[in-house]
Amino acid sequence: MTPGRSTGTDAEAESPQYAGQYLLEAQLGSGGMGVVHLARSASGLKLAVKVVHAEFAQDPEFRGRFRQEVGAARRVSGAFTAPVVDADPDAGRPWMATLFIPGPTLSEYVKRNGALPLARLRQLMAGLAEALRDIHRAGVVHRDLKPSNVLLAEDGPKVIDFGISRPADSELRTETGKLIGTPPFMAPEQFRRPRDVGPAADVFALGSVIVHAATGSGPFDSDSPYLVAYQVVHEEADLTGVPRELAPLVARCLAKEPEDRPTPDELMAELRSLSASYDTQAFIPEQRTPEQSSGPAEDELPTHRRLGPAAPDSAVTTPGSAASGTRPRKPRKQGRPRSRTAWRRWATAVGAAAVVLALGAGAVLLAGTGETEASAGQERAQRFRAWDVELSARGAEASGMPRCAYAGRTLYCTRPGVLAAAVDPLDGDVTWARPDTGGRAGGDVQPPVLAGGLLHVVSEGSRRLVALDPETGRTVWSQDIARYDGRIAHVGGAVLLTGPDSTVTALDAATGERKWRHRVAGLGRPVFQSYGERVAYAVDADGAGTRVTAVDPENGDVRWQRRLAGALSLVGAREGVLWFTSTSASYADTDAVVRYDATRDAQSRVALRFPVAGAQAAVARDTVYLLGADGSLTAVDTGASEQRWRLETSVSFPSAPVVAGKRLYFGAGDGRVIAVDAVEGALVGQTEARPGAARDAVVSALPLPVAADGKVFAGAPDGVLFAEDGGAATRW
Repeated sequence: MTPGRSTGTDAEAESPQYAGQYLLEAQLGSGGMGVVHLARSASGLKLAVKVVHAEFAQDPEFRGRFRQEVGAARRVSGAFTAPVVDADPDAGRPWMATLFIPGPTLSEYVKRNGALPLARLRQLMAGLAEALRDIHRAGVVHRDLKPSNVLLAEDGPKVIDFGISRPADSELRTETGKLIGTPPFMAPEQFRRPRDVGPAADVFALGSVIVHAATGSGPFDSDSPYLVAYQVVHEEADLTGVPRELAPLVARCLAKEPEDRPTPDELMAELRSLSASYDTQAFIPEQRTPEQSSGPAEDELPTHRRLGPAAPDSAVTTPGSAASGTRPRKPRKQGRPRSRTAWRRWATAVGAAAVVLALGAGAVLLAGTGETEASAGQERAQRFRAWDVELSARGAEASGMPRCAYAGRTLYCTRPGVLAAAVDPLDGDVTWARPDTGGRAGGDVQPPVLAGGLLHVVSEGSRRLVALDPETGRTVWSQDIARYDGRIAHVGGAVLLTGPDSTVTALDAATGERKWRHRVAGLGRPVFQSYGERVAYAVDADGAGTRVTAVDPENGDVRWQRRLAGALSLVGAREGVLWFTSTSASYADTDAVVRYDATRDAQSRVALRFPVAGAQAAVARDTVYLLGADGSLTAVDTGASEQRWRLETSVSFPSAPVVAGKRLYFGAGDGRVIAVDAVEGALVGQTEARPGAARDAVVSALPLPVAADGKVFAGAPDGVLFAEDGGAATRW
């Protein structure tokens, strides 16, 4: 049961494993100066840990700048920033740990959803003014306030990244002639006299940020940074599209001379006077939905059914029992009218994991059962109707999106608070359900895995791997997995657990008994992957290339080992043929797809016309489909060594793609499932949005849709599990 997101394949993503005492769990993103990882404190507090690139760790000037960044971040209160928890700027690889803040950046939000309405703009402007007042009171000038450095948290905007900030008493000065910042959001004095930049420069940047939030572009826009610099210094700002209520105040922020700009306190006072209904409640990103109508008629609203709790220990609740707490549910009507927006306005409400866009080449392969004409015809004969059901457990709080797997014509799902549930894929009836009695650990759960004839699920609260009877839901065996830190892989009939000392323990998936336990020759601390074969693959990328190791899960013996060129990430394997994505050394984007035939020791490489950031992948036959963090979808035929097509879906931070027959499916953060013609690269349809009551909640990692037997199943942020007819995607 491998993690749902890859942490990247370059050397920076694989090393180091620790920053001080903190185990680095996953890569959240990579910037020019360092990599940001997800970690936890001893008490379980989620942290974002920034680790400096090795090449900069040897630069005394950079170390001084990083030490200044840590000092600047510590000086502010933390109410409007990401508070510093710990740091070591003198370590071999300097690092800083801040509180993990779930929420998208303003840049990501505007890209997904478009301009903010007036009320939200006013709240954002007030929140940023408060943040700047707090930062300036600490004697710090940020100097790089921009949309990507503003996190939209539940309790208001947070200003992050003090990498080029400067305390007023700092002795580290900007070098003569060296401009540091982001041109579209820099003040004129940052170009004219960078050594004398003061707090008013941050106010100028605030004005530019508000213009971006109101229009989707800055007040000075050009493809050339030199032209932008000229516009900032000499030309008037373009405020077209800024609401007239805010335009005069924004124009004052963008005054050419620092003394003509308002202070943060003056900004807040004027914002309060703009409207008697000035709303001071926290800014929470508003999700734009594809439906603009007043909503469905009352008799068309879906009715959700809750799953009843199981008795203590391994007892199971079934819908027919008195304790189940279920109620009748009517199927959703077919063909109900719904309005649609253009594809370019699709939006998601995903959570950016912390500070920066994740640029690793994460990849997933899902072997779809195939959406054949025969299966589609069979389902139509059975008059399949779309359904939905809310997965929850009475007596235990349940939240988050359901994650499912399909096996033996049954849908098995899990969700925080619900250990597992067996669902009839035809009508959504729940055969049995188990609550997670181990307590809530928070975060996302891993999808179930059917191995050794049993259903394997992870109790997030107790951190145990639990093997259930798929027919009844009763526990057969369980294993404490806390020490393995998520390094769990199911391969054939074995469960491989990699410990912190690099020792691998293999359990029999059917009985839980140990099959073998030792270190695998030639491997450090491996992360195993498997794609339906009885082979475990470990991939280790370093500066010299990528080492690929095939391991026999029955005894731990190494079947073969190869070193391939480039930084590669495994995305699929079938009958001795492996597919990889290749990551560029300079930008950590996917720049090529590699096909390697282990039986013939033959390798081919297909370069992409345009690199893909944050790529996730699915493999079908010889075609690799790459879905980027920006919604770009690329099909690469490795058999013909050519890129077949590229499609811009405009869905930011989607789930990994799933291929079934001639269709490709992926999920969006607001609960929609998007269908694409995998042959032609054309959009086919999308389901309705299901953001739920908490429509502004963020989602850190989206579950994969499940495509099987002509149907598509997916979990939504409102906790609903739903099913649609894959053959009717054009009518979704």
